[in-house]
Amino acid sequence: MAGRAVPSANPSTADLGDLQPDGRLNDVAGPTPLELFVHRSLRNPGLLLGTGFLLTIAVVSIVGPLVFELDPYGQDLLKRLKPPFWMDGSDPDHLLGTDHLGRDYLSRLVHGARISLSIGFLVATVSGFIGVTLGIVAGYFRGSIDAAVMFVVTARLATPIILVALAVVAVAGSSLQTVILVLGLLLWDRYALVTRSVTLQLREQEFVIAARAAGFSHARVLLFTVLPNIANPVIVVATLEMAQAILLEAALSFLGLGVEAPLPSWGLMVSEGKDYLLFDPWVIAIPGIALLLLVLSINLVGDGLRDVTAPEGRA
Repeated sequence: MAGRAVPSANPSTADLGDLQPDGRLNDVAGPTPLELFVHRSLRNPGLLLGTGFLLTIAVVSIVGPLVFELDPYGQDLLKRLKPPFWMDGSDPDHLLGTDHLGRDYLSRLVHGARISLSIGFLVATVSGFIGVTLGIVAGYFRGSIDAAVMFVVTARLATPIILVALAVVAVAGSSLQTVILVLGLLLWDRYALVTRSVTLQLREQEFVIAARAAGFSHARVLLFTVLPNIANPVIVVATLEMAQAILLEAALSFLGLGVEAPLPSWGLMVSEGKDYLLFDPWVIAIPGIALLLLVLSINLVGDGLRDVTAPEGRA
């Protein structure tokens, strides 16, 4: 005999799945995890705003060059340093003006978004693989393996990222592939710490103990029992590392040791425009604002996901 859900003492606090459109209680126990996630996401303004900005930047970077046939490398010295459309002396063919070589700034900005998003995603993927692997192994096996992993993490935390990246890029040469590889090998520590902490808690849960008692191998328990249950914190960490990778790439490119010219990196655009800061400040302001909006949107998505997926997340 199926039991009816017990009404909440306060009808205003009843679960979403217990209420019909007319306010009466349903026979279901409550909302599914997906329904609860969607409900919390729609009520989180930071997550909505960050997702909107991030999707806009991603769509423009992918579709823009295909629709408008933008050329970020075409030079016209007769039109160098043309101001954007809201300033006097602008050129209608170049809505955001041109740089010191007469290259269209809108084209370089759109293609630069591709580079920044690619670097952020690939670095987060490489560092995430390293950090999650180390963290889940350390938290699950503990003992000497945990001690060895924590020693490596401590050594990594004692190493300044920007100085190591500068040294490696200076020796190996600056290129997009080098920047992605160097940053991916340096930004894994946060993944490892968070994954280890969560795994230490999960290994004592009944479903993990039952999986081991059923004779499953350690690899199967880690891949199919533990790993799916640490996805939420890993995704949150990935957004933070993605934003950090984009900022570090911009810093390296600004110093001349990141993406090689003439690739339209936003950091490189700021570096190339610094000599014209006093008379044409928009040359730095435009890529700087774009970089700010991209990093801010990623951080908003990360903070929003943390609030939505946490057990005590805001409903």
